[in-house]
Amino acid sequence: MGALLSLVFNVYSFASLLYPPSPRFSVDDIPDLGGQVVIVTGGYAGIGKETVKALLQRNAKVYVAGRDKSKAASVLADLAATTGNEPLFLELDLASLKSVKHAADEFMSKERELHMLFNNAGVMYPPRELVTVDGYDLQFGTNVIGHFYLTELLTPALIAGKDSAKDHHARVITTSSGGAYFGSLNWDTFKDGPVRRGMWMPGDLYTQSKLANVVVAREVAKRYAKDGIISVSVNPGNIKSELQRHVPAVVQRVLATLILYPTPYGALTQLWAGTMPEVLNYNGEYLVPWARLGRCKVEAYDPVIGERLWAWLKEQVKGVTVSEP
Repeated sequence: MGALLSLVFNVYSFASLLYPPSPRFSVDDIPDLGGQVVIVTGGYAGIGKETVKALLQRNAKVYVAGRDKSKAASVLADLAATTGNEPLFLELDLASLKSVKHAADEFMSKERELHMLFNNAGVMYPPRELVTVDGYDLQFGTNVIGHFYLTELLTPALIAGKDSAKDHHARVITTSSGGAYFGSLNWDTFKDGPVRRGMWMPGDLYTQSKLANVVVAREVAKRYAKDGIISVSVNPGNIKSELQRHVPAVVQRVLATLILYPTPYGALTQLWAGTMPEVLNYNGEYLVPWARLGRCKVEAYDPVIGERLWAWLKEQVKGVTVSEP
């Protein structure tokens, strides 16, 4: 009976977010962010680009982190022309732990403080045979492990940034999904192997990564609240974006007609999470469209799962080194 009730809650919660109420928050509500340093992963496409645009318009110093410098160049030039403020590029491949380490080192060589970290980048439904450089499932490695490691490496800068932040807190905003309601962590699928290849489909691998995003965001909140760090996870809503590039075209058309919203809507909840004072009361929480407090599935709040996942992640990133050029 408990499992059935849990399933009903998850389905109801997901369905209730397909058509959320009109937003009360808009980008016009964001205060001036002059002097604030921000990183947005995946910030040159989709929701990330809209987030970067709004932050630049409020005078933040924004690093756009991604792996494709040539692809980013024209987008960043367009953002500079549109906003009057120039974004900075930070080379980062979340599917490579060495790249994550190199990116964090590069940032720390330029900046002492970080005020907001938007763990926004992600992959969705790639072919199952694709894995990370280090042999992890591509979705779990990119969406979860890469962002976990980046956050850990940048924590000293976040702690330093809280003192000059407008509200004396640094913030970590991790993009999850409504798919988290259907996620279930299968520890034998995080790395490539027979269980992952034999049983789990790309959709299962995606939803488990989005549930893990919620779990890790709560663990960050628990561990670093004393240091002035606010950590939340965000369901951005059902948004038209490049994230659906691996979804069959006919399915994309149906989704776009029935439940998908324009890309700027997807940035609303994470911008609210990163910039507005009321979110200081929501440390560790799961935020839903558009800019509201929500509730994820019950497993996301299980401290045993949180401790186990945190310990597993710490073990995976132990001893990563970057060769000197």
